[in-house]
Amino acid sequence: MSAKTKVAIIGSGNIGTDLMIKIMRLSKTLEMGAMVGIDPDSDGLARAKRMGVATTHGGIDGLLALPEFADIEIVFDATSAGAHKRHSEAVLAAGKRMVDLTPAAIGPYTIPPVNGDANLDATNVNMVTCGGQATIPIVAAVNRVAKVHYGEIVASISSKSAGPGTRANIDEFTETTSQAIVDVGGATRGKAIIILNPAEPPLIMRDTVYCLCEEAEQDAIRQSVEDMVAEVQTYVPGYRLKQAVQFEHFGSNRPLRIPEMDAEFTGLKVSVFLEVEGAAHYLPAYAGNLDIMTSAALKTAEKMAIRMHEGAAA
Repeated sequence: MSAKTKVAIIGSGNIGTDLMIKIMRLSKTLEMGAMVGIDPDSDGLARAKRMGVATTHGGIDGLLALPEFADIEIVFDATSAGAHKRHSEAVLAAGKRMVDLTPAAIGPYTIPPVNGDANLDATNVNMVTCGGQATIPIVAAVNRVAKVHYGEIVASISSKSAGPGTRANIDEFTETTSQAIVDVGGATRGKAIIILNPAEPPLIMRDTVYCLCEEAEQDAIRQSVEDMVAEVQTYVPGYRLKQAVQFEHFGSNRPLRIPEMDAEFTGLKVSVFLEVEGAAHYLPAYAGNLDIMTSAALKTAEKMAIRMHEGAAA
């Protein structure tokens, strides 16, 4: 593919601004075509203007009216789940593709190292949530060795890294992430919890993954998790295990009661503790939640662009 694929970002907050900077600094495939917001005084729009990117504070209607929109092929939505439905309808009606960074879950869930190649022909792909991007690869890594009956994740992020859109989407975060633990991670049941940590100085993103699975060779599970961590690190270098994978056995003489499943569990409990250090392209390094979400969206859009132009060339 010779020419870069032009893209637009709807949402000039923390997520959209970080994504814009990544595209402009890192991508050999994508080119910024427009940055869209609703606050004319937002830092994201101001930065875009300084970088020579077309901007509008007219929201989706402003994007559709921009002359540059004709050349844009992929639109990222970094606003809110509630706004995404209208954005998606308008963008898809114009014949463009969408990469959705909200937990609206209109398009198929996409986690790059798990099912990143499965949805490249979709017109709208959903990037789940920052917590989902950090933890669902681990659930999938355990599940490919031993069937996961129940997966629970706890994502703790600095409250300073959570903008208005993230705060407005807390309910959607838990619902979408829980469902994606099942649909993408492979667990029979899933549960997601998010914690906004107000600590000062701000703390780095931390994620805990609990999997209740069938008995299996522990070394095989450990290796599968470590392999998955290495794969995520190819696009999020600050993603890492905080300590060795933990195992606990529950037998018939000591079953584990699972209120969420109204059942007693016998088998293996796998606990994985992660942290995600951000690349500090926009917010400081504590905002790993920003970094893993925008990095996953960037990787997905680049693959979509390559697929689109390969298809056109064929």
